[in-house]
Amino acid sequence: MLRFTLATRLALIVIVGFSAVSIAIIAVFYRTSLRENELARPSPDRIAAIVELVERSDAGSRALVLNALSSPQLVARIEAAASATAPSAVSRDLQVRLQDMYAAALSGRKVTVAAPPVIHGNWFPRLTRLMANAIELRIALRTGETLVVDATTRLPVTPLGLPVGFGAGLFGTIVALLALLVMQRETRPLARLAAAVDRVDLSADPPLLPDARRSAPEIRAVIAAFNRLQGRLSEMLRGRMTLIGGIAHDVRTFATRLRLRVEKIPDEAEQLRAIADIDDMIRLLDDALLSSRVGAGQLSQEMVEFAALVGAEAGDRRAQGGGVQVMTDEAAKGAIVLGDRLALRRVVANIVDNAVKYGRVAHVQIRLAGDVVRLTVDDEGPGIPANQRQAMLEPFNRLETSRNRTTGGAGLGLAVARSVVEGHGGTIEIAEAPSGGTRVRVELPVFRAG
Repeated sequence: MLRFTLATRLALIVIVGFSAVSIAIIAVFYRTSLRENELARPSPDRIAAIVELVERSDAGSRALVLNALSSPQLVARIEAAASATAPSAVSRDLQVRLQDMYAAALSGRKVTVAAPPVIHGNWFPRLTRLMANAIELRIALRTGETLVVDATTRLPVTPLGLPVGFGAGLFGTIVALLALLVMQRETRPLARLAAAVDRVDLSADPPLLPDARRSAPEIRAVIAAFNRLQGRLSEMLRGRMTLIGGIAHDVRTFATRLRLRVEKIPDEAEQLRAIADIDDMIRLLDDALLSSRVGAGQLSQEMVEFAALVGAEAGDRRAQGGGVQVMTDEAAKGAIVLGDRLALRRVVANIVDNAVKYGRVAHVQIRLAGDVVRLTVDDEGPGIPANQRQAMLEPFNRLETSRNRTTGGAGLGLAVARSVVEGHGGTIEIAEAPSGGTRVRVELPVFRAG
């Protein structure tokens, strides 16, 4: 699908509109010379009356009569009977039809219909002949002379043969096109601004737009405001990441101290519950920190053999007694993903842990589908209703809404997984497994050298 800029669209509107009007005007002018009405040529009754009046006038008053009958649309003159007839440029059918029409009103007088001679010295002789001198009638008078009537249209034309106003329209169109060119030049910084917005990367130093010194003050103000906005956002993000990193470090220190003190609790059951709470707190902190790193574009880049990574995570779960089954296609065993190894491990661990926890067993499949490697994890649990699947990928959303820590986490796991996967250019979705349980499908782009 073609996409035109604003300046291009306005230019096309002007060009198409002017072309349509010009074609319509030219068509009307050409049609006018063919229509049998008073606009194009005099009526047969009027010609018959002129002939009768000229024949009844004497030689002394004939010139005065002809001068009185003549007008800008009709010029009558007397020529000798032996004067040559101009070659006709009118079509044969039209010529015969017009001659028969005028002959019927002229009581048997011989009439010849022809086009007037070409007027030289202009740029459009054909149009000039049709418009400025549409048709020529040569009528044999009973006095032995020839009455020549040049019939013109009421549509005025210039000496160049163009309709009056055509030049003004053409000049206006040229001015409009020049204005469009100027507008396109003025709006070019806006196009660069839109492209810069799409390329905004707050994890690096923002690229500043060049100052458009020759543009309008409003355009320069928008560009300057955008540059300031990029700088403020970048500083704010760096400050937030520094704050989160400091909080994470201090909380881990406090959690370690608390863990040492918890081990002195004499009641073993209370001790285990306290340790679990501390582990959940650290895991929640890690999820929040990882999500912030993804949003700031601070994921590391390394070549990760994805099938091996999934196999290692699945092996750890089997060693802990989890029901995890892995099936890997031969083509997917060597698939390389470019990304953050620790973040990808966190994604796989979270999805597999959810399948084991809520669906008793995790059926893991790894396949290569074109340019993406696909990880599919099915469980045998009750599944997730279709109208709630998308919500499970949002932060702090759980299918079990009691917020009880013994029945699930904080609802950040799948949201973090989604952020990490999308940060690697992939997709994640929740569907229904063939067994009726939940299926989580992750697709990541495969890294190919060169």
